[in-house]
Amino acid sequence: MRIPESELIINGDGSAFHIHIRPQQLAPTVILVGDPGRVAMVKSYFSSIECENASREFVWATGLYNGKRVTVLSTGIGTDNIDIVMTELDALANVDFETREVKPEHTSLDILRIGTCGAIQPEIPLGAFIFSHISIGCDGLLNWYDNRDSVALLDFEEAFKEHVHWDKHLPDPYFVRAGQRIIDRFEDCTVKGMTISASGFYGPQGRVVRQKLAMPNMLEDFETFEFKGYKITNFEMEGSALAGMAAKLGHNAGTVCCAIAHRYLKDANTDYKPRVAELVKLALDRMTA
Repeated sequence: MRIPESELIINGDGSAFHIHIRPQQLAPTVILVGDPGRVAMVKSYFSSIECENASREFVWATGLYNGKRVTVLSTGIGTDNIDIVMTELDALANVDFETREVKPEHTSLDILRIGTCGAIQPEIPLGAFIFSHISIGCDGLLNWYDNRDSVALLDFEEAFKEHVHWDKHLPDPYFVRAGQRIIDRFEDCTVKGMTISASGFYGPQGRVVRQKLAMPNMLEDFETFEFKGYKITNFEMEGSALAGMAAKLGHNAGTVCCAIAHRYLKDANTDYKPRVAELVKLALDRMTA
């Protein structure tokens, strides 16, 4: 079936509408970062740059690392941008941009998001690398797609909503596991994480400036939630949409973050870039091994 122009917009140069990547420019291994400025950090490790471009917050480069093609792409902040990025990455891999038809053979991408986060559990130190084995979507994005339950951990959802007294005005949370192929690459060098993906930086992460919270005890409730051996380890803002959409679209994806703030200890490290650079190097090594 041909995908109409209104549903998948292709630029005049044959690139995906928002991220401005053409199918032949996309590598099978993709590194996602939120900050457009972090693309420069990642690509500085490449032995060569094949191509690059930028449009709005979407900055990208494809090059070689350990002799393998890798694409690094910035997403900006939030799960709404992950909806754009994941849809267009999947289209680049699995839609023929000439005929606008889905290719007969599916291509699965390996996708890793590298970010920063706020730790929740007291035993997790600042600077820790946390890999999100399970991501918790508090944004509602996956609920817009058909059959979201097929990739969701429904027993986790029900236990979580009961424990934290989930407010009826908020979208239903969803729990999704990272791709096993990505988990295996990071299991021995990161903290095993169950991560909240918040729909904002302040209220949705329990910060109070001038507005009170709908769930005033949310931080304490999140910290004390435990189910099937998992505790909530950290906050970030994109991983749930990445895990959920990748699972639905047949890609292997995961999120690894450096803890630069500690919500339990109320501490933060503003000089975190050297530690993030260490994480970038580790991630590139593991993704291309």
